[in-house]
Amino acid sequence: MPGTAPDAVAPGHAPAPEVHAAVLAAVVESALDAVIVTDEKGIVVTINPAAETTFGYSREEAQGRSIASLIVPEHLRTAHDDGMARYQRTRVPHVLGKRVAMEAACKDGRIIPVELAITEVSLPDQRLFTANLRDLSSARAAEREINRQQGLLHQSEKLAALGSLLAGVAHELNNPLSVVLGQAMMLREEIAAPGDRAVAAQRVERIEAAAQRCARVVRSFLAIARQREAARQAFDLAPLLDQSIDLVIYGLQSGGVEIVRDYGTDLPMVFADPDQVQQIVINLLVNAGQAMERQVGEKRITIAARAGRGVLSLRFSDNGPGVPPAIAGRIFDPFFTTKPHGLGTGIGLSVSRGLAQANGGELLLAATEGQGAVFELTLPAASSQGVAGLPEAEVSSSEAPSGRWRVLVVDDETEVAEVIGEILETLGCVCVTARTGREAEALVSARGGFDAVISDLRMPDAGGAEFFRWLEKSHPDLARRTVFVTGDALGPAARLFLDGCDRPVIEKPFVPAEMRRIVAGVLAATGSSAG
Repeated sequence: MPGTAPDAVAPGHAPAPEVHAAVLAAVVESALDAVIVTDEKGIVVTINPAAETTFGYSREEAQGRSIASLIVPEHLRTAHDDGMARYQRTRVPHVLGKRVAMEAACKDGRIIPVELAITEVSLPDQRLFTANLRDLSSARAAEREINRQQGLLHQSEKLAALGSLLAGVAHELNNPLSVVLGQAMMLREEIAAPGDRAVAAQRVERIEAAAQRCARVVRSFLAIARQREAARQAFDLAPLLDQSIDLVIYGLQSGGVEIVRDYGTDLPMVFADPDQVQQIVINLLVNAGQAMERQVGEKRITIAARAGRGVLSLRFSDNGPGVPPAIAGRIFDPFFTTKPHGLGTGIGLSVSRGLAQANGGELLLAATEGQGAVFELTLPAASSQGVAGLPEAEVSSSEAPSGRWRVLVVDDETEVAEVIGEILETLGCVCVTARTGREAEALVSARGGFDAVISDLRMPDAGGAEFFRWLEKSHPDLARRTVFVTGDALGPAARLFLDGCDRPVIEKPFVPAEMRRIVAGVLAATGSSAG
């Protein structure tokens, strides 16, 4: 027929079987994914070049072997054999037509993640099965890298927020430190001269209150900066809100912003990660303050807390310009920001919502332009989770384990070691001090008989980590009765070590109640004293 291509197939005429076979063979041979063809017993009939590349076997090596011995890892062999036996009994393949993620073994021993899809091929004299396997190694590596980069970006956003808080933190520390220094110097003068001891007692209370304020500021700052997995627990929200406000109050008040606290009454305890909740609160307060920077007249942020059914609701409202409706649906999108360059990365609200959801709550925009901005944060109440939030009680000397306990205190700051010793004396402890890890090793080797170890992390001539590894080898029982005291909570090396050693950690600045509680628990686990 004129105009018809020589190789065209006339309508109604199918290609010859050998053409079909050639086409199918070409498709399998050129497939980018691995293809393994087996018979009903799981014996390999053939594999394509992609399978040779992926698993390391040549076609000749693979043919005639069971697919189990070829690519099924040892820990999955039993499940595979059970599946084959079930198929032999029922002739019903359970994974046919499904896409399954699993692990596969390579010739060189590597275990790789793959996606598997099995198709049945019915022939006149037998049934064959083609296993299409896609190597997911690159995809999984890319996913891990994306997660790592997201984590770094998240940390970068936190550090940027911390930078904006530094002026306020310095102010919050300098004020109480001025009280500590001034009251301490006046106390020294009063003790040197005869006088009313009641005045001296009042000065001691003021010093303690100011020092506690410093400790709260430092701990709150470190809690925001550290990078770790969420640790949900029951806690009172009102004190955390006050601590968060303390960190930003200086910057807000310097900009003329008033903070109104409306916490309500009889609030339930919250079940969440307090550090992550604090990060959300600070993000919302900083955002509100920045939104009102150019505003003339009254500037106000109101924090209202109310109990709901199984939740606690926090509303952060300001009297600023609000959020225009045109962008209200985008403000939680990553990298979306209306701030000038240098004032944020645009992931603060996105991260805050993610943290809220990770803690079983939600963060929503409740009001937009014309009403100021209102953000509502809901968090699960501890009672709804079946969690009883009981405050940790002080441990007195009468409640501590009985006996004269010998405790080794290792700290290169002599004054710190002395304070720890004085605190532990109320538990019936006799403390021996060492200034370095090497000195501590010598004391343990020479004297022995210690019931517990309290060790700093960063010290010259063998730090706490090196000393602990020595204890694990030489005195494993004493290693299990070790408590770390550190001011290096943010150091990546310190964090990695502390996460791996699974021992109690007391962060500096510490308070006597916390020190006594943790050490008493370690001593109680020893069973008997050495004295």
